[in-house]
Amino acid sequence: MFDQKFITNAMTHSAENNLDRRRLFRAASAAGIGGTVALLSATSASAHPEEDEDNGRKGPSDSAILNFALNLEYLEAEFYLRAVTGMGLSDNLTDGRGKKGGVTGGGKVPFTPGSLVQKYAAEIAADEEAHVRFLRRVLGKAAVARPPIDLDASFTAAALAAGLITKGQTFSPFKDETSFLLGAFIFEDVGVTAYKGAAPFIDNKTYLEAAAGILAVEAYHAGIIRTTLYARDLQAPAHAISDARDSLDGTTDLDQGIGTDQVANLVPTDANAVAFSRTTAQVLNIAYLTPKSVKSGGFFPHGVNGKLNRSGGSLGHSS
Repeated sequence: MFDQKFITNAMTHSAENNLDRRRLFRAASAAGIGGTVALLSATSASAHPEEDEDNGRKGPSDSAILNFALNLEYLEAEFYLRAVTGMGLSDNLTDGRGKKGGVTGGGKVPFTPGSLVQKYAAEIAADEEAHVRFLRRVLGKAAVARPPIDLDASFTAAALAAGLITKGQTFSPFKDETSFLLGAFIFEDVGVTAYKGAAPFIDNKTYLEAAAGILAVEAYHAGIIRTTLYARDLQAPAHAISDARDSLDGTTDLDQGIGTDQVANLVPTDANAVAFSRTTAQVLNIAYLTPKSVKSGGFFPHGVNGKLNRSGGSLGHSS
């Protein structure tokens, strides 16, 4: 059923560290593939030192990438669920490795009953919760816990950086439908570029297919948010948020607004109509709301959980 190459790749790239791999070896042995596992186990001690999950690879392990994505899905799920229902993820979807934390801020948005925005928000909330469930199921015991998340001061800081408010004012995406759409815009494009940027580093084809599927869903979400903003003539604040993101993620000018009142730009792409990428470090520059190389801040006041947790620098190249 499983050839040796598949087993080798799965064992090597499905856990954050050597301890996880040993557990996988034991589980595989119990399943009746002990011959191959014994061979792998004989080399694993020297090939997979405890402090080096990547085993000399040029990029992070598949598990590290999926855990990085899980942190982002925690953030999006908490944002949308609280906006729609007033409550976040259930406790059984928040435990795992690393520092588990609570969520500051967030609340039910006073949507116009039956409005398109309310319907969009409900669908996206369900999708984001499903993404959390899926990634946690794929990662198993290697899944990281939900880190502390700030949905209060972080949005004020982001709005201030974008020039949507002035010093001394506050911004809450949970105040009304327009504020909700602008808050969602901060996340959605970033999620698309994060998954695309991570794709070249995923070795396991099954994981790659899953990540591609999530990327497609995030792109649908981003398209919904961008289109709705455009329909409401919110090009100016959307452009301001885009510029703010661009100021955080490096010297390249990659981010794009939604266009002008004369020309729509609902699908941000390069000259070849290909979506652009962000490295994990660039994504964290935006999530931490800083252009500096740090391990915490902004929406994640104590940082994200997992190996990929520092902003600044790069993993691969943006395109």
